[in-house]
Parts: sequence; C-alpha cells; structure tokens
Amino acid sequence: MIETLLSKPTLYQQTKGAFWDARHISKQMLQAHLDPEFEGASRKAQFIDESVRWINQMLKPEDYPTLLDIGCGPGIYAEKFSQLGYQVTGLDFSKRSIAYGRKSAESQHLPITYHYADYLNMDLDNQYDIITMIYCDFGALSTSDRKKLLEKIYQHLKPTGKVLLDVFSMASYQLFEEKQVWDTCPDGGFWTAEPHVALQYNTKYNERVTLEQTTILTANEFKNYYLWMTYFTKETLQAEMAASGFAVCGFFGDVKGTDYEEDSPTLAVLLEKKG
Repeated sequence: MIETLLSKPTLYQQTKGAFWDARHISKQMLQAHLDPEFEGASRKAQFIDESVRWINQMLKPEDYPTLLDIGCGPGIYAEKFSQLGYQVTGLDFSKRSIAYGRKSAESQHLPITYHYADYLNMDLDNQYDIITMIYCDFGALSTSDRKKLLEKIYQHLKPTGKVLLDVFSMASYQLFEEKQVWDTCPDGGFWTAEPHVALQYNTKYNERVTLEQTTILTANEFKNYYLWMTYFTKETLQAEMAASGFAVCGFFGDVKGTDYEEDSPTLAVLLEKKG
C-alpha cells in the first residue's frame, strides 16, 4: 500500500470506476449542484441566470430551436433553456442527477428529454442547433478523450449549428496552489460516509496541466481520486478545435459573454463547423 501511495500517477491516469455515479458521491454532487450559493459542481445561481440570458440573446430559439446540454447534471441550465422555448435534451453520466432532472421537469411540465449516458460514447438519433458544455468540463478530459468528444459533438451538430463551451485559462493555471494537506473525517465526508483520513495532493503536472489527487483511507481500504485539469490559451484552444473540424466564431471571458482579458480565469468559445 505504501508503494502505491508514494507512486506518481501517469499523466491523465484515471480513477478506477465511475466514481461520480457512486451512491454516496453522487448524492454529495447533487447537493452541490442544487446549492445556489455554492460554486463547485455548478456556478452560482446569479451567474447561471446571466449566462442563460446572454445565450438566449445570441442564439435565439426561433433561429436555433434544438439544444443539447452535455454534462447537464440535474438540469439547472436545461430547465431555464426549456422555459425560454428551446427544445432541450440533457445528457449526463450520473443516474441520480438524471433521475432528479426528469422528476423536476415533469413537476414543472417542461418537455425536456434526458439521457443517462457517457458523452464520450453518445450516439443520439438527432442533430442539434446548439450544443453546450458548461463549467470547464472539457479541460478535465485527457487529450485523447477531448478529441473523441469533439468528434461526437461534430457528429451531433447540424451543419448550421453552434457549440458553446468553456475552459480554464492560463491565468487560472498561474493561480493554482500546489499543496499537500491531510484531514481526519470521523463522521465521513464528500468521498465516503465512513470515518476516514483524507490526503490531498495538488500539483502542477506540466506547463498547462494540474492534478488534484485525493487519497481516502478507511479502516478497510484506501482509494485514489484523480481530478485533472488542462488549461488553455486562445491559440491552443483554437488549434484543438480546428483539428476536429471547427471554426471559432468568437472568444469570451466566460459563458455569460464577458470580454476576454489576459487575467480572465476562464475562456469561452463559440464554434461552428468549418465551411
């Protein structure tokens, strides 16, 4: 066990199993999504409202009626889009979030279609006018998985459609704090309900990738959780998009349309198919 704890993970090494869909962790994630003042799983409520208004002004539902929200969680954005007249489809790889979204949409009589699926393997019957992927999930993927996802997005986008996604910028990379800390959790915590010790190791892995590694030690086992993040400049993001057949329509500081500055913590991009 000590050798495993001390070994350095390889770049983009994955946590074993779909931990975000585990019973306890998915419950914690859902609570985080639904807290309007917590900026973790989702943005704060005010940001989301401003983001939806901007997207609605830029890509009106009468011109872009069908919308696919990738990584939709419990449907916070999806519901707001539906209320504005979009025909909304949400896709997420958390059974708990999808179940919550379906129940919430039904209670409000919102005609949202939800799919429980891994977006890296999505194979829907439709193409969409708008595809969104919001809150920097794109950068959490490995280089090969980002390429695979862009191929799936291209496949599901109408010829005249638009894609909106955001990533963390190099300004955020510079602010990333490297640290090693540990904590005792006798009453359980985010990762497990069991009493445990949590070891947190945050490091800059290379010139634009960081790792947040959490090791959980309980009475019977230990497990590593790896949260990777790749950071982008306009140039690196545009190059990655172009390699997958997309042209950039515009860069922004975030998904509510703020102008991009060198110190902007995020970088949002609006895409279309080349040609």
